[in-house]
Parts: sequence; structure tokens; C-alpha cells
Amino acid sequence: MKAWITALLLLAAAPLASAADLTVSAASSLTESFRDIATAYQKAHPGTRVDLNFAASGVLLQQIARGAPVDVLASADEATMDQAVKGGHVDPATRRVFARNALWVIVPPDSRLPLTALQSLAQPAVTRVAIGNPDSVPVGRYARAALQSAALWTAVQRKVITTQNVRQSLDYVARGEVDAGFVYATDAQAMPGRVKRAFQVPVSAGITYPLAVASHSSRAIEAQRFVAFVQSAAGQAILRRHGFSSP
Repeated sequence: MKAWITALLLLAAAPLASAADLTVSAASSLTESFRDIATAYQKAHPGTRVDLNFAASGVLLQQIARGAPVDVLASADEATMDQAVKGGHVDPATRRVFARNALWVIVPPDSRLPLTALQSLAQPAVTRVAIGNPDSVPVGRYARAALQSAALWTAVQRKVITTQNVRQSLDYVARGEVDAGFVYATDAQAMPGRVKRAFQVPVSAGITYPLAVASHSSRAIEAQRFVAFVQSAAGQAILRRHGFSSP
């Protein structure tokens, strides 16, 4: 009898234990900053646990579309969030731009290649360039658009090593497996000494990061509170520390 009562109590307590959990799906380039934001948020709101899920923005959208239990989506581009809104996967009323970034070409620290502009990537000495898959990785779309604008995509495309996310491009460069790679400024900052910045790539419309509450979130109020925290002075200070600029 006692064991039966204990089991009932555990079952009753189980939903309460998970009710305070918040699942946040964020672009790979937000890894370090959102880990710090989650820690700060949990300290500010005791009893709430933030579960983080990092991947390329397009992959995160696919997960939500397939029914993944997500409360907040933070993408590295507006296009992915536009698709999320169009598909009814996020609440458009909660959509906010919370950070900006910059696109850079990086090289291994011991590289002697004279890379100073996009045109440098077309030289024969450059044989491998890491670029995120443009179909699912925002940094890849930014890189391809910049190369197309400079009439260099055809020349560089045959050298491209396609990656699953920006962090894979970063790792390839850090390990010296490619001659160069397209990453965000914040990614380059995340590996000081292991990669070297070659030059910044102009992006016509800029790089902005939006986030929004998932439409099917069962913790919408808590999710909105997290979105507000990211936009708060505390959240913005953490993002700036990791190299992001304010929206």
C-alpha cells in the first residue's frame, strides 16, 4: 500500500517537474552566447531549466515542422524565420530581431595565402573553401550571394567543401583541412588562436538574428519571458561579449 501511494505521488509530481522546462532551438553560431544567456536566465528565474538545441537554422525549422517540442526558435537569418511564420510554426506577434553579426573569411593560423578580398579565393593556390550548405545554412546563403554579386561563384564553387553548419566550417579551418572558410565574426572570436581572420565580406542587407515563440509551445508565457530576457540589458550584454552587435 505504501509503495502504491509513493508511486502515485511520483506520477503526480512528474508533470510539475517538467512544467518549468523550456526548450530553445538556436542557430549553431549562438552556441556560446545562448549557453551563457540560459545560465543567466535560470539564475534570474529559479526553478526554470532551459534546454538548448543547436543546429543550422534550416535544420531547426525542419525539426519544428515535424513536431519537435520547441518553445523558442532563434535563427541566424530572416529568411528562415519568414518560412517559419509562413508555415505557421511560430507566433509572428512574438518575432523580434535581437542581434546582428558580420561575415568573414577565415584561414588557418599558419596560412601564408595572400587572401585580402573575395577575388583572392579564385587564385589557383586556393583549392578548398568551406561554405555552409546554402539550402539549409544561412551563412552559406550569405556567402553564395556575396560571391554571386562579385561574379565569382562559378570560379569558387568547384573548390567548395559543403558543411552542415557554420561550426563545421570553423572546425575545418581550425584543423587546417581547408584553405579558407566563411563564418560569422562571432565564430571566429570563439576560437582565438586557432583561426585567423583574412577579410570581412560585405553583405548588402546585413545579418540579423530573429527569434520567436513556437506556435505549438505549451509554455508560451515562459517562452515570451525568455524572448524578453534576450532583449534585456542583461541578455544584450552577454551577446556583445560574444561579438554580436545590438539590433
